[in-house]
Amino acid sequence: MGFSSVSEHGGEPLIHRLPSVRGRLSAQAPLAGMTWFQVGGPAELLFRPADREDLAAFLAACPADVPVTVIGVGSNLLVRDGGIPGVVIRLGGPFAAITIGDGQVVVGAGALDLTVARAAHQAGLAGLEFLSGIPGTIGGALRMNAGAFSRELADVLVSAEAFDRAGTLHRVSAASLALGYRRCGAPADWVFVEATLSSEPGDPAEIAARIEAIARARAESQPVRARTGGSTFANPPGQKAWELIDRAGCRGLTLGGAQVSEKHCNFLLNPGTASAADLERLGEEVRRRVFETSGVRLEWEIKRIGVAAANRPQGETS
Repeated sequence: MGFSSVSEHGGEPLIHRLPSVRGRLSAQAPLAGMTWFQVGGPAELLFRPADREDLAAFLAACPADVPVTVIGVGSNLLVRDGGIPGVVIRLGGPFAAITIGDGQVVVGAGALDLTVARAAHQAGLAGLEFLSGIPGTIGGALRMNAGAFSRELADVLVSAEAFDRAGTLHRVSAASLALGYRRCGAPADWVFVEATLSSEPGDPAEIAARIEAIARARAESQPVRARTGGSTFANPPGQKAWELIDRAGCRGLTLGGAQVSEKHCNFLLNPGTASAADLERLGEEVRRRVFETSGVRLEWEIKRIGVAAANRPQGETS
């Protein structure tokens, strides 16, 4: 799918309206391979900034009417089949630095959560082991206050840095972000670039054992090797989403090429032929059945972005 209807303004293609960059700016960039589901359409334009200055200058000069979307490693993301209009920003290696300080770890938003946990372990710092159980980047963890194994980012976050759409840098405390369960109160257009996390000295052997225990628990209970997007729905207050889904008879449910995991029914799977539309429709069918059986409306935890493709055939549920 092309984006001529949204990329042309007075006959001028979108790329001609954007500032020059030192990083990479690619048109009609495929995104499916960047997501764990391995589905979805292209980015109208994909921007990989060279560094902070490149990102700030781009944001400052980017026309206000151009949509800007930030993605990480696509672990908790469903890109719709029609792709994403406007500019998609992906923070790479220049934003993945990890600096060990005195009781604190300063990490770039592009750093993998698992890599941060391992770096802290190597430095003999405890308290960040839970990050090894979150399949994503620190930027994504900031945006949704990601958590796993009874801890969440809010428990260890000291401060964060982010650019707004005008390219202005904001340095904010954790308290000012109004972090809640899978929620961050920062403006939606902020692009997080760094976080400072608290930690404490610990025994490297004990830290390693906790990281190994988390990896083992994930492998035993979750479809970690499948094409999935992680936990699909947030847990309702006082309840577990997977239990509600199981009670609604949705374990193993299929629609088109998409399937609810038999192993952990709060995970949707792409066994190989699913479209983004299949996955989203299956998720909505799960929500419908859960509400019908329990009166609870599940809320999506996976972020769904982009536009639907036209004329896709409807799948069947079974």
